Amino acid sequence: MRFKATKYSLVNIKTGREFEDKGWTLSDPMGGDPSLIRAVYQNKKFNPRNDLDGIYRYADWMPINRTLKGSCAPVTYKSKGLAKHLGLENLYITFSGWNPKLGAKMKTCSFKETEAYTILARMDKKEKRTLIVQSAGNTARAFAQVCSDNKIPVVICIPADSGHDLWFRKPLNKCVKLIAAPHGCDYYDAIVLGEKLAQCPDFFLEGGAKNVARRDGMGTTILSFAEATGRIPDAYFQAVGSGTGAIAAYENACRLEASGDYGKNNMRVYVAQNSPFTLMYDSWKADSRALVDLDPEQGRRQAEIILAKVLSNRKPPYSVAGGLYDTLKASNGDVFLADNDDIMYWLMKFRNLEGYDLLPASCAAVTALAKAVEEGRIAKDEYVMLNCTGGGTMLAMSKGYVFKQPDLVIDPELPAEEVIRQVKELF
Repeated sequence: MRFKATKYSLVNIKTGREFEDKGWTLSDPMGGDPSLIRAVYQNKKFNPRNDLDGIYRYADWMPINRTLKGSCAPVTYKSKGLAKHLGLENLYITFSGWNPKLGAKMKTCSFKETEAYTILARMDKKEKRTLIVQSAGNTARAFAQVCSDNKIPVVICIPADSGHDLWFRKPLNKCVKLIAAPHGCDYYDAIVLGEKLAQCPDFFLEGGAKNVARRDGMGTTILSFAEATGRIPDAYFQAVGSGTGAIAAYENACRLEASGDYGKNNMRVYVAQNSPFTLMYDSWKADSRALVDLDPEQGRRQAEIILAKVLSNRKPPYSVAGGLYDTLKASNGDVFLADNDDIMYWLMKFRNLEGYDLLPASCAAVTALAKAVEEGRIAKDEYVMLNCTGGGTMLAMSKGYVFKQPDLVIDPELPAEEVIRQVKELF
């Protein structure tokens, strides 16, 4: 059966102005104050599609034109081991990673696959330009795998220090090009590289949090929870680098409330950062919409120290209308910290309690949950969603793997013309 494009419009979150998507719209074409835009779907009811595979069972709330092969939806199950340890009666874990026993088969072991399969399905099949993706690690692995499997050209920009995240079961298709900022650089430097390359009309940016497909792909975690429980969670926990996943979760909680079938959206959004990289934590605790100052060199040093390097975005969508600051305010949420010792503790403890391994970022989320319980913020009978955004690498990599080496290492301080020239030589 041929897939029919999902019907939706776009709305400026700040002004409420509704308008048509011209194909890759990332902001309100009328301009104005910075604001995220949001998809408004014609189908107001949450309607999982049994006629579609993987993540596309949620296609009615995804801004897509087609489907791609190989996807898997997040899996939600009621916790036993961790729930008992924390004294919670209704703790549900939404897991995105590799654990076939749970039904989780994300080959790259990260919920960044939810983004990749949605963003790439938003693209026109006839698109002639090459997509640019900027990443601190997990997003790079997800897009590289999905683009390779579906033969979609992509240039992925990463910091060289994240190279250890670029493992795959087998060599990638040559349509995937990996560009690295030199060692000592961080995610922000990878963003700069991508922005310089995008000045060439042969390339275009994926868009990050501004891309409604990215957010609504990530927001399928909440849809998985709602499908499993029939309701919206009372409390939601996730580790954040940009905060986009938490924004997306809250947006879909609002859609579920509007559908009339899942109760009120009283969901408190709790997020975690890996200290000492605490940019959003510091800004939130100062009750500041604007991000506090962070010296670039200090930010790079902090990013080098933390275990969960994917949580080190120096340019997150925090301040923009509809961003993380607004999400935390609207949900009566909060930001927690997890240091490297916390992460190491939960790497081991979670495996003992739940039977599989998590990625470090997910362990930051478990830390936040444990601290919230300890502080009395969670009632034992509340419905709690723990978004474990990646795991299962030990099992997945036990089957063998290869690393993707950078096709080019390039200084992000070079002029845009030189960046473009060197990248184009790869094609």
